[in-house]
Amino acid sequence: MVKSYVIRTGHYTLAQKKAYDSLYDKYLIPVSSDGTVDDCFTEKDKLDFKKIFNNSDNVTVEIGFGSGAATAEIAQANPCNNYLGIEVHRPGIGRLLWEIEKQNLSNIRIIEYDAAFAAEKMIADNSLNAIHIFFPDPWPKKRHRKRRLVQRPFTEILANCLKPGGYLYMVTDWEDYANHALEELAGTLYLRNKYDGFASPQLWRPKTRFEQKGLDKNHVIRELLFIKE
Repeated sequence: MVKSYVIRTGHYTLAQKKAYDSLYDKYLIPVSSDGTVDDCFTEKDKLDFKKIFNNSDNVTVEIGFGSGAATAEIAQANPCNNYLGIEVHRPGIGRLLWEIEKQNLSNIRIIEYDAAFAAEKMIADNSLNAIHIFFPDPWPKKRHRKRRLVQRPFTEILANCLKPGGYLYMVTDWEDYANHALEELAGTLYLRNKYDGFASPQLWRPKTRFEQKGLDKNHVIRELLFIKE
């Protein structure tokens, strides 16, 4: 599968680095750099969420959580749900780890790796209550659109991870990507659009930094909410 991301350089603050170095072992699920799972797992094994979170609560995956501010806010508001964030941007991971400690959140874990690998190799079928994808990289140039995250066959892998009745929730400020994702999700086996077209705004979702950037450019925010049948 084509990678849907690039590792971007960014300002890595001392606080973020300190949080990353000191809290990695506590909150991150380790994956080796060559794409194989380390000694904690084998490629045939799937994550045991009950063991990871020490409870049987529902699990939501957020792909590409950025700075993690929205992730932490949602997790704080829903202490009886578990949240697994997947991100490759280390400063953002460090920031979320800092938030976890600051807010004393026990219901967040992180995978620092490619979401395509994690979804296919590490997450069991019918194990997730929800998948959140907030403002993924739009890859606006036509030649780069093959890198977009929300398109088949990846949406089919995500659908397999969801429990029946679970949902996939995507938000973007790029009209072309929204239309493309709507078509791809509508064509994904087992997924059904909860709305007739784009979804109504989900008021429980916190506004993200990327959302504000889009609004500052007069972009329209479009939301998609699909249920697994």
